[in-house]
Amino acid sequence: MPWPPASTTGRLPHEAASRRHEGRPPLVARRVVITGVGVLAPGGTGAKNFWSLLSEGRTATRGITFFDPSAFRSRVAAEADFDPHLHGLTPQEIRRMDRAAQFAVVTAREALTDSGLDLGGFDPHRTGVTIGSAVGATTGLDDEYRVVSDDGRLDLVDHTYAPQHLYNYFVPSSFSAEVAWAVGAEGPATVVSTGCTSGIDSVGHAVELIREGTADVMIAGATDAPISPITMACFDAIKATTSRNDDPEHASRPFDGTRNGFVLGEGSAVFVLEELDSARRRGAHIYAEIAGYASRCNAFHMTGLRPDGREMAEAITVALDEARMNPESIDYINAHGSGTKQNDRHETAAFKLSLGDHAYRTPVSSIKSMVGHSLGAIGSIEIAASVLAIENQVVPPTANLHTPDPECDLDYVPLTAREHRTDAVLTVGSGFGGFQSAMVLARPDRSVS
Repeated sequence: MPWPPASTTGRLPHEAASRRHEGRPPLVARRVVITGVGVLAPGGTGAKNFWSLLSEGRTATRGITFFDPSAFRSRVAAEADFDPHLHGLTPQEIRRMDRAAQFAVVTAREALTDSGLDLGGFDPHRTGVTIGSAVGATTGLDDEYRVVSDDGRLDLVDHTYAPQHLYNYFVPSSFSAEVAWAVGAEGPATVVSTGCTSGIDSVGHAVELIREGTADVMIAGATDAPISPITMACFDAIKATTSRNDDPEHASRPFDGTRNGFVLGEGSAVFVLEELDSARRRGAHIYAEIAGYASRCNAFHMTGLRPDGREMAEAITVALDEARMNPESIDYINAHGSGTKQNDRHETAAFKLSLGDHAYRTPVSSIKSMVGHSLGAIGSIEIAASVLAIENQVVPPTANLHTPDPECDLDYVPLTAREHRTDAVLTVGSGFGGFQSAMVLARPDRSVS
């Protein structure tokens, strides 16, 4: 059976502008905004250090130091310099939590402090948590398997060497539980795991909970700490990661004609989300409104992408519809930009398909060129980059872009950040399994049709 088209109308997504608002329900009254940002990423902890790295176009990719990588095809990564003691975690918390859970708790606390929100003034049952993660407690499970198997020597592992809290590593739900305990949230607590779109999808889910009235405040974001032998082996097997081991600093090259795979990273970003009117009443600093969100799946191939980018384009169009915005309203595109040949071409096609001619006039960049690809966490880290671009009216660059791929012919902001009016940002994600997600972030004082 031939594959059915994504749209039964036969029209391309950007041609839908004239029918955008036909038959749609009234705009949802509750508008959701970001009032707190917490970031832990390679090259710097905290939103301020993170933005400094991006705006200066510095890279945080290096040779792997967490373990001996000599047996692997790809031996570079974007590691975070993270000391849990310096971030206020107690010895018990450090012993109990996997590295990725530690990241989530630290960034949640930063976001809450940044928001100035006193959760004591809110019903704890209407304060929730959504955390995205692609690979859960990979680092902890890898480390503990080495212990119980005596570094792989035992065919039958010795369970007596397993730690008391090993179960927490097996259930990714422990991530949302840890964050909820840390902030005192007693409302809905969820982990979203949709591969590399988890960081967008977790925030999108949180937005819907506020819009529908289930929650008033959501602590939402994503975390992953996948730099481990098992993860490197998996990506080595399919040659998805770069083999440019002799030049780690310049190994991540999205949209460059010499790119040959992504650089694995790690990190976390968590946000405080509130209803707009409530945030205004308390005089909160508002970074951006989450104006639109959509997710699609290509139902096509576990790792492959069709070159026309139709599924991502559909997600973009639906996100714009929800935001009541036309393609021309987008000032900047924060691309998935993984640095694999098929992804970068797929995205380029999706932007053209969904935005039409405006795609050629819109700055696009990939921060993975600087902080690597932290799998499930990267979508939230890219949301952080997007809201900081709005905050600073600066578009971060695509580092290491020296030799443009002729098939990637948009404005990818090579090497150097650019001052640019940035009131509305489109950020997108693409993940194994065929997941395609898009989110529109904008200044809340924009006009809404």
